[in-house]
Amino acid sequence: MRIGQLLGSGRNADVYELDETWVLRRYRDGMDASPELPVMSYLSASGYPVPRLGPQPPSAGPGDLVLQHLHGPTMLKSLLSGAVGAEEGAALLAGLLADLHTVPARLSPNPEDRVLHLDLHPDNVMLTADGPVVIDWSNTEEGPPALDRAMSALILAQVAVDPAHPATDDARVLVTALVPLLAADDGIPARHLADAAARRTLNPTMSPAEKGLIGEAAALVTALIG
Repeated sequence: MRIGQLLGSGRNADVYELDETWVLRRYRDGMDASPELPVMSYLSASGYPVPRLGPQPPSAGPGDLVLQHLHGPTMLKSLLSGAVGAEEGAALLAGLLADLHTVPARLSPNPEDRVLHLDLHPDNVMLTADGPVVIDWSNTEEGPPALDRAMSALILAQVAVDPAHPATDDARVLVTALVPLLAADDGIPARHLADAAARRTLNPTMSPAEKGLIGEAAALVTALIG
């Protein structure tokens, strides 16, 4: 497997070009990527927009995934450039969450459980010529859709209440447009928002300063719901 140029980096993974068709996503901390494979295969078979899975070469490590080479900007870049407006972005995020939550759980026996992303925000949506594609399924679980809605709202609210973040103003406009849409879709109950906040507090990739904003972010989401 010949690894090409670095295409992008997240909090715990890097993406390298393999060729025009495939990229390699590699965790830097040795995290096992294999649990993502059956979830992405299941979602793809259900018609949900995820990257196609490529052939995993014998030389691939447990933290490696070969994925479709997606061409296009992230939703975050499009929002910051003004190519996508806040109302459009909010509707797109809400629609992607709603569509995901029509897919029955793959493993859970609870008929109300669904596949959850638990990190669906603008930097995890690629805007391709064929439509939006949701990336980074490292946090995926099965459970109540309201938890997924709460998590997306809380992630954006954390940026919105961070005065040191360069996208603070954009995030506040986006979360202000998004939360009413999510609240209308069976809501964001307080217990699920509290669960999302507790999970964010335990996120090892976040700094103490970021974790210190979770309470204020949750309060903002609560105010927008109200």
